[in-house]
Amino acid sequence: MAMSQTEVVKPPKEKIDRQILKVALILVFGAIASQLDSTMVNVAIDQLAADLHSTVAAIQWVVTGYVLTMGLAVPISGWAIQRFGGKRVYLFSLVIFLVSSILCSLAWNTGSLIGFRLLQGIGAGLLVPTMQNVLVQSAGGRNLGRLIAIISIPALLGPILGPVIGGLIMDNLSWRWIFYVNIPIMLIALWLGLRHIPSDEGSGSKPALDMTGLLLLSPAFAALIYGISEISSHGGLNNVGVWLPLASGIALMAAYAIYALRTSKMPLVDLHLFASRHFLASNVTLFLSGMVMNGALLLLPLYYQQVRGEGVLETGLLLIPQGVGMLLTRAWIGKLSDRMGARNIVLISLLVTLVGTIPFALAETDTNHILLAAAQLVRGAALNGILIPIMVSAYEGLNKEQIPHASISTRIFQTIGGAFGSAILATVIGHQMTNRMGVNLQTISDAYQVAFWWSAGFTAASFIPALLLSNKPKGK
Repeated sequence: MAMSQTEVVKPPKEKIDRQILKVALILVFGAIASQLDSTMVNVAIDQLAADLHSTVAAIQWVVTGYVLTMGLAVPISGWAIQRFGGKRVYLFSLVIFLVSSILCSLAWNTGSLIGFRLLQGIGAGLLVPTMQNVLVQSAGGRNLGRLIAIISIPALLGPILGPVIGGLIMDNLSWRWIFYVNIPIMLIALWLGLRHIPSDEGSGSKPALDMTGLLLLSPAFAALIYGISEISSHGGLNNVGVWLPLASGIALMAAYAIYALRTSKMPLVDLHLFASRHFLASNVTLFLSGMVMNGALLLLPLYYQQVRGEGVLETGLLLIPQGVGMLLTRAWIGKLSDRMGARNIVLISLLVTLVGTIPFALAETDTNHILLAAAQLVRGAALNGILIPIMVSAYEGLNKEQIPHASISTRIFQTIGGAFGSAILATVIGHQMTNRMGVNLQTISDAYQVAFWWSAGFTAASFIPALLLSNKPKGK
């Protein structure tokens, strides 16, 4: 009798349809360039300033401007998908990224490079939420864990390979090769997308663009990202260059919330989705987990460079263990997320992430590299167990019309959380160095210890919303 009950309860193993798997891999290939591009540009800032006869402060807008236009484009993606179909928007985003990469490679001064990067940010802003939307709709809600594990590959490869490739380029070639490498990837992705991604015609109602919502939400997202990015530069919130864009972003976001809940037409992002406790918990946990993941992406390379004295290329190689850890658990976590609720997976993964962070919070200037590599491996193995189940939980139970709204929402919360985490940790390091008498290697090491303890605190805070995630096994 017990045997028969077990057989009834055990969920059947469902294979991913080969066509959907092919679409997922094509989408991933197209998104790789945008993820690599961001990390490669970051390691080239000093060289760009020298070659273009500019300052680091001016060249920093090559990064900041990209992030701002990406933020402006993200809210438009949901409407564009419903209006024109996911395939057309995805291909359009690839074309924008291809053209802008060519233009960036031909830039003749700082102003032209910044302008072309603004265009590139639009392509990147449309690309990621559209990729998520196309795949979730194609899958029809099945095997989301395994599929999200696949589409998370670009975000995984960017931090691993970006610094290594960027370091190799800057050591041996012109900075223009950072943009040249995008061109063949985009051309192949366009050819594959045209041939193999199934056509869709979008929503039958062909909704008009919500201009009021666009004029509120896109500037709100961009202002918040800009204000957060300025926190570390000004050493905190007590500067008009920080609090004014932050206050403007919050005010615009509040105005959008009031408008979206009262309007009779379909808004850019349907806030009624947040009435679901699980959807709300998924987005809040995404915000905090963005702080956990992106904060470490800032701290780890800086630790190896400033405390251990490693070069850009060597630092990239030393960061590989975290990526290996993510690769080892990606498929397994994806399958597990398809079979059970998110809560327990996320809570256990947060605990393991915390364990993998503490060795860096205790690390000295001569701590064994093997110990730190092992900590990275453990940390990387756990990060999949945070992101993948949360994304599955966010999309669970949504109909086709709601999926674009969820794609925008999850992207906004994750991006703002990541930017906020990086800004806070950079500010913590700056304050620690300012408040100590004299800056030496031990002072720098102590500052990074404090910052890693803050990162551990972000991880601990993530337990609170994670407790509200669904723990209902699939099919129940």
